[in-house]
Amino acid sequence: MGSALLGALTLTGCGGDNKPDPKPTPPPPPPAETGPSQVALWLTTSSQSTLFQKSALVLNFKETTGAGPIISVDTTTTYQSIDGFGYTLTGGSAMLINQLPASNRTALLKELFATDGNNIGTSYLRISIGASDLSDRVFTYDDVPAGQTDPTLEKFSLEPEKKDLLPVLKEILAIYPDLKILGSPWTAPPWMKDNGSYKGGSLKPEYYSVYANYFVKYLQAMQAEGIRLDAITIQNEPLHDGNNPSMYMSATQQGTFIKNNLGPALKAAGLTTKIILYDHNTDRIDYPLAILNDPEARQYVDGSAFHLYAGTIEALSTVHNAFPDKHVYFTEQWVGGPGNFAADFSWHVGTLIIGATRNWSRNVLEWNLASDQNYGPRTDGGCTTCLGALTINGTTVTRNPAYYTIAHASKFARPGSVRIDTNVPNGLSNVAFKNPSGQKVLIVQNSTSSSQSFNIAYRGKMVSTTLPGGAVGTYVW
Repeated sequence: MGSALLGALTLTGCGGDNKPDPKPTPPPPPPAETGPSQVALWLTTSSQSTLFQKSALVLNFKETTGAGPIISVDTTTTYQSIDGFGYTLTGGSAMLINQLPASNRTALLKELFATDGNNIGTSYLRISIGASDLSDRVFTYDDVPAGQTDPTLEKFSLEPEKKDLLPVLKEILAIYPDLKILGSPWTAPPWMKDNGSYKGGSLKPEYYSVYANYFVKYLQAMQAEGIRLDAITIQNEPLHDGNNPSMYMSATQQGTFIKNNLGPALKAAGLTTKIILYDHNTDRIDYPLAILNDPEARQYVDGSAFHLYAGTIEALSTVHNAFPDKHVYFTEQWVGGPGNFAADFSWHVGTLIIGATRNWSRNVLEWNLASDQNYGPRTDGGCTTCLGALTINGTTVTRNPAYYTIAHASKFARPGSVRIDTNVPNGLSNVAFKNPSGQKVLIVQNSTSSSQSFNIAYRGKMVSTTLPGGAVGTYVW
């Protein structure tokens, strides 16, 4: 007598009570596939039970469709090229990393900038030209006693960076020589400003040419250290003069400075570093558009940079559509400490990694790479609750939402990748890229609270997969 029949007899009994047979037990799900997998999945769950881990699931393309909606990946429709994904290496970040024991520091930098194994492949950094508000003190590269000036820039020096920033950058470049670096000043030297202060005020017109030469000397001095900057912005958050340090610069002032001073000075020096406008919130796209509308300024400009403390991410597309030959960049967004992992990770992936790139951004940079357990170092008046991608407390390193946000893109969507077309089913926001090697990368966020099964369609075949509620998966094939 077969075991199935034995089971049936046991369930119905032998008493002849005429009870109906119970519903048959549904068949078990098909066994998980084994063997090689065509698609690799890297997963982060909102509960933090899985944090950027490679799944053991075998995912293969088939002729049939599984349950749920379909995300179709189309490599024949392409958008912008990608420059990279990363963080701001503030002076404070460099200090904390440089204070680690050599072996710890080397291991951490490899984890951040190498692409093999579980390393996350950070490919783009923003640095401050002089101090930012997340430096341990305020300084520029040409500080002189109050009442003095230095129009020939005789006192210019990178000395303030030689202890921490330069050594850390050199160690990073040894790991990843193709790193793209963006430099942004928080202020000009106070003696060039109308209020004589690190905080607020504006650049005096009589110092426009001197300040242009300050940029030239900076770029040349960095090159002499073996560090080439891919791009500069002219002023971090030019409409916010309440930070320490900071400087106000209107669109008219910035446009005038670019076309009459900075653009010609970089050209005369033979420097090919890109000039990127604005570097502030998307609620004021009138600022970059006003400068781009001036053909004399526009000839020197590569594109515009944005933050998202006000406005919407879709504004990047408005600027792109107005000047499609000029690029757009996303250069800063903070996570407020102590933070909420599920909410912060979800917002940053959905709005920035997916949202910014679907609106033509060539990069996504988080603010900032590292802070200590007290959100420092910072200047007097600097950000008091900026949660770094890493918290470094002595030799203990904690990885925070911004770390995982960037990892899901940086490891796989390498510089030179191009964004490719996908549809967006309800609750499954996504973006896709094709690497120079031909590898495809699809980042999917389940923005609902429930598990969702769906299919990835590519060249007439399907792979079926499931993401838990709130999870993010990067699919690579």
